[in-house]
Amino acid sequence: MSEDLTPQRVRQLWHLLEPLHAVLYYAPEANDEAAALGYATEDRWPSYFAWRAAPLGPVGEAVVSAAFYSFDPAMTGRYVPAAWDVADPAKVLAARERAVDRAYRSIFGDDPRDPEGLGAPGLAEAARLARRAAEAAHTAGRPLAAANAALPWPEQPHLQLWHAATILREHRGDGHLAALLTADLDAVESLVSFAAVGAAAEETFASRGWSDAEWAAARTRLAARGLVTADGTATDAGRALRAEVERRTDELATAPWRAIGADGAERLAELLGGPWVKVLGTGMLPGENTLGIGKG
Repeated sequence: MSEDLTPQRVRQLWHLLEPLHAVLYYAPEANDEAAALGYATEDRWPSYFAWRAAPLGPVGEAVVSAAFYSFDPAMTGRYVPAAWDVADPAKVLAARERAVDRAYRSIFGDDPRDPEGLGAPGLAEAARLARRAAEAAHTAGRPLAAANAALPWPEQPHLQLWHAATILREHRGDGHLAALLTADLDAVESLVSFAAVGAAAEETFASRGWSDAEWAAARTRLAARGLVTADGTATDAGRALRAEVERRTDELATAPWRAIGADGAERLAELLGGPWVKVLGTGMLPGENTLGIGKG
């Protein structure tokens, strides 16, 4: 890792880009596009699994469970491969680009005088910097990053920014799974151990579909390793293990950012501040999440 491109900067860029990616899962425009395809929209999961898995092609439950990792396979099986009976992945990909385009136009507007508007030079500059980093990402062993990187780049800068954010967050996520596996944390243990250090309330992690019995069994396994107490609070060893997972995740996420260097990363962070505030200002994203953003 370079001395100037610090882990703190790499993590900051993830924190800034993640909300720009996540509008796909929460924006009303995305809900509209999902409904037009035929997905149920009473909750976000039918479209979530379709939106996120579509770059992989018409894959089944086992592949999506492996790639997403933190979801109970039984939950994944409720939505995949049934998602492709509603719409094939090519139609889903076209619809998600329309969804992001509509959502971004609603959030940012088209006024070129607005420094965070879609026509502003700053957004186009941010898109160029993020794209350079995304195109530099090595995707061997990173299936979700590779699948998104293989898609054609959109023409418009705001969609390029979203696409770059998506490649980079999936690149980071794929690396995070490698860090969890190295730490010998299975899918549900990864959530229990993260809740144990206060990343989010246990109720937040319930969205991943694990039963109370599965959660309790994972806690028992972690307690036997000395990583959590009987009530699920992390021990010193548990906190150290999670810190090492996060350190390793930052390290594995660094390489693409070397393409723009420390100065480019600093400039991108400056440019993303305004759009980040606008997205959060919509109130569409949850205040607490399973990624631990805002907690560290």
